[in-house]
Amino acid sequence: MPSPNRFSAIQQIAGRPPVPTPEVESLESLWARDVFTLAKMKDALPKAAFKSIQRTIRDGGKLDLSVADMVAQAMKDWAMNRGALYYAHVFYPLTSLTAEKHDGFIVPQGDGTALAEFSGKLLVQGEPDGSSFPNGGIRTTFEARGYTAWDVTSPAYLMETENGITLCIPTVFVSWTGEALDKKTPLLRSNATLNKQAQRLLRLLGEETIAPINSSCGAEQEYFLVDSAFLPLRQDLMLTGRTLLGAPSAKGQQFDDHYFGAIPERVQVFMQDVEHRLYRLGIPAKTRHNEVAPGQFEIAPYFEAANVATDHQQLIMTVLKNTAKKHGFTCLLHEKPFEGINGSGKHVNWSLGNSSQGNLLDPGKTPHENMQFLLFCAAVIRGVHLYGPLMRAVIASASNDHRLGANEAPPAIISVYLGSQLEDVFNQIRAGDLKASTDGGLMSLGIDTLPEFPKDPGDRNRTSPFAFTGNRFEFRAVGSGQSVAGPLIALNTLLSDSISWVCDQLESRMAGGATLDAAAMGTIQQIMNEHGAVVFGGDGYSEAWHRMAVEERHLENLPTTADSLPVLTRPQVRDLFDRMGVLSPVELESRFEVYGEQYVLAIEVEAKVLLRMTRTQVYPAVMEYLDALAQSLRDQEYLGLPPDRSSAGKVAQLNQSLLAECAALESAIAETPEDGVEASMRHCADVILPLMTRIREAVDGLEIIVADDLWPLPTYQEMLFSR
Repeated sequence: MPSPNRFSAIQQIAGRPPVPTPEVESLESLWARDVFTLAKMKDALPKAAFKSIQRTIRDGGKLDLSVADMVAQAMKDWAMNRGALYYAHVFYPLTSLTAEKHDGFIVPQGDGTALAEFSGKLLVQGEPDGSSFPNGGIRTTFEARGYTAWDVTSPAYLMETENGITLCIPTVFVSWTGEALDKKTPLLRSNATLNKQAQRLLRLLGEETIAPINSSCGAEQEYFLVDSAFLPLRQDLMLTGRTLLGAPSAKGQQFDDHYFGAIPERVQVFMQDVEHRLYRLGIPAKTRHNEVAPGQFEIAPYFEAANVATDHQQLIMTVLKNTAKKHGFTCLLHEKPFEGINGSGKHVNWSLGNSSQGNLLDPGKTPHENMQFLLFCAAVIRGVHLYGPLMRAVIASASNDHRLGANEAPPAIISVYLGSQLEDVFNQIRAGDLKASTDGGLMSLGIDTLPEFPKDPGDRNRTSPFAFTGNRFEFRAVGSGQSVAGPLIALNTLLSDSISWVCDQLESRMAGGATLDAAAMGTIQQIMNEHGAVVFGGDGYSEAWHRMAVEERHLENLPTTADSLPVLTRPQVRDLFDRMGVLSPVELESRFEVYGEQYVLAIEVEAKVLLRMTRTQVYPAVMEYLDALAQSLRDQEYLGLPPDRSSAGKVAQLNQSLLAECAALESAIAETPEDGVEASMRHCADVILPLMTRIREAVDGLEIIVADDLWPLPTYQEMLFSR
């Protein structure tokens, strides 16, 4: 029989009543019900005021502050008619989480009454504490002032819970001295510089009518669901989001029977509830399915403008976690909550385009003839080759380090997968002999009742960290618990830099007498000669690729955060962000300090939790089992049976090893350097993590020997397969 705590949890799960399926409503009645959309603004505002706001949102025009009072009044009336008494400026500090400051609409009057007011000034600006969030030294306690400022390009919405309704207003968050303390400000800057450089290139290609250009994002969110009855019994899941201990289940994902399998009924009800809430918030959830690992699932929204998609991605994580509680689940967004099975990523599908030229990364049916696409795609190749280490740095975290490099997660070496068709086109250009591009042809299945259908001209590569997938690039290395803002900022900025370089080349070559076509082909050929080493279509997991990438192609392999995060301090990276007007040197340095400290703190918390679990839960259980074994040996001797001391000896040996490694880990935590974040990161990566691994090996070895009725921790089998 399992231990009482585990047994109680399993009994609770078996007897858990089903949560009622959400009431079925039409998509039309659900969609964006809780969003202050342009359509709602149009109905509520004077015509001139609405057109002013519309220009700001759609065309990137300057916000007219004289309109703010009218917008604030309309927004307040709409929210209060829905039951809201508070509003919140919502922002995204460097924690990767969402922050919000709530204020009431209430304004007391001198006669003992109260009015509800919301002015344009309150809409446009708020003032949270700028020193209490991670800021890398930009703000100190005696320099605490910070500001939130309304981001008119991302719509306000209502967040409804059982405790009430709040009007939520997306904002940026900056210091009193003007530095960005958040993830949204540099994202908006990166979109602005990308728009500027992309328009410049389109004008060189002869385009005259060019709508504002924006990057787009569709982020596939993977996650695990564990029954909430197990959470109080697992300190590691509660405090770190992952299991620090746990022997593999006899059955894991080896049968490949969970991926795209029938969604468990209880999980499907949860998914429907999540989608119901997301649709009300105007978030276009498009896909749901079982993922590869048992207990793992995915939700994928349709692509949106990068800024809005980033806000929506934060909301998706919030809704997943909050809705899971209602259904008796705990939603795990950690990149590697369970050892030995697939981790969770957040594949960021990224492109750029506008309403006049469309998707600028769409190759069309004849990509070899699509000069616009070839130039933009070549600019991506150049940017990734020059700044691949930066791409690795912006997805670096203690949690994502456990995932990269195996189980369908991409390797830490950043390369570009183009697919066979496009790789052939760019190789033809490199050789100076562009003639044609291959066609995918038709897929015939040999059965008359099944239709033939067009076959894609290139396969997919699940081992590539940055793969072209038809009309966009998929950044597969982003972690499931991370904000997509950092990756989008890096991609927008490196592409802006490369487009600027491409434009300089075109102008220089045409000034020398070359035609536009000749200048373009010469520029792309130069890119492939100088940067084609980053293009790779093979197995990204193979040892041969790792050797080739580093030794022959001179790509960097940065396996840990301690290896990759210092990239942010390189002069080349500092110059890139400063030159493109996205992050100042001070802002970039602050991010290195913040993210480095977060890495160190995450590992220190894990190490302390591991010590506590080992000493207060595992060790007592092992000692109780050793006592039982000792009594059994005495009974065997009393009965004249040959005593079997092998099990007791193995348990005792593992226990002694465990105690020694725990003592070493405790010393290592105390010895963490305090003379710089880089030294602290190296100590965590090189000293603390290996000790934690050795402790885990000992404990997991004990788990498969110690009597099941004595083992205190819910097992992998129980957590992954109990529904």
